Amino acid sequence: MGVRGKLTPDAPLAPLVWFKTGGAAEWLFEPKDAEDLAQFLSDLDPQVPVMALGLGSNLIVRDGGVPGVVVRLGKAFAKVERIDDVTLACGAGASGILVSSTARDTGIGGLEFLRSIPGTVGGFVRMNGGAYGREVKDILIDCEVVLRDGTRQILPLADLHYTYRHSELPEGAIVIAATFRGHPDAPEAIQAEMDRIAASREASQPLRSKTGGSTFKNPEGHKAWALVDAAGCRGLMLGGAQVSEKHTNFLINTGAATSAEIEALGEEVRARVLAQSGVALEWEIQRIGNSEPSPLQGRGLGEGHGANG
Repeated sequence: MGVRGKLTPDAPLAPLVWFKTGGAAEWLFEPKDAEDLAQFLSDLDPQVPVMALGLGSNLIVRDGGVPGVVVRLGKAFAKVERIDDVTLACGAGASGILVSSTARDTGIGGLEFLRSIPGTVGGFVRMNGGAYGREVKDILIDCEVVLRDGTRQILPLADLHYTYRHSELPEGAIVIAATFRGHPDAPEAIQAEMDRIAASREASQPLRSKTGGSTFKNPEGHKAWALVDAAGCRGLMLGGAQVSEKHTNFLINTGAATSAEIEALGEEVRARVLAQSGVALEWEIQRIGNSEPSPLQGRGLGEGHGANG
């Protein structure tokens, strides 16, 4: 069985994630289109783990690498199109900046907050991404997924059972598209709100650093950054990893950090916050892969898979 996209063994993931750390994917698959992805998953051994990778912003790839297949959706999945006066059809590979800019150009308000989330539509939908008082659940109509067995399915908003930074997508499902609904608004007003959001982010977040975005979820009734600050963790370092001086809910790779150091620093912060305030912080950043190199690294996917360009 062949693929029409690109299938790469032992593919380094560090260049593809914001922290610029971590090991390789056993296999990296960049499908040519939705049909290519569906066929690939249909033919793949059901025991092989599969996960999707977007912009790699809210992610720690552990140093031992990721077993199975990492799927990265490219340009074929990055289209954003106007359906009507208030609705956009968005590919899962489209960035928040592209979606919000297209909404502005077509006079659709209410999607400005996506400008501030470093990621792609697939990640937003999976994690109910949000910022500045809005969440994906406020704008999503439905999404299209490819299930682990290769079946394609449209899931309405209600089926995702959204809670804070969480959805109940089927295990192994890969989001390939989403439909967002806003409201009519003037492009000038939309741009003004996007500018306000961009300025707020620039002032408060370490955007020029190798970081992973918000590290911990905000506990009920608290701000994570304030709890971290109160526990004395501002600027705390472990190896090459540091708690940001600018925004204490961000971890930074100062240059030569390992993923192990970044994750261990996060656990140290959690321990200090728990001791100081009694609040158990939950990770918002997803951590994937093995802490140590796997003895299974490099195993075959089965007959017929090849690295096609």
